[in-house]
Amino acid sequence: MRARVTIMLKDGVLDPQGEAIRHALGGLGHQDVTGVRQGKLIELDLAATDAEAAHAEVARMCEGLLANTVIEKYSIEIA
Repeated sequence: MRARVTIMLKDGVLDPQGEAIRHALGGLGHQDVTGVRQGKLIELDLAATDAEAAHAEVARMCEGLLANTVIEKYSIEIA
């Protein structure tokens, strides 16, 4: 089973990397880009066979290590 975790800064948290990307895109002629949020994608291969249990386990991983839940939000996709 594979889990895909997307981690993004929460709304309202400044994203200097996203702003740097937006600025660089503008310098390359992409003036229509008005905002960029940069995040992380983590893929995990799991031995679990139950999707609900796998989701719960990955959520614990996110809460304990993968995401800084003070400033980041995460979403989990199990496939």
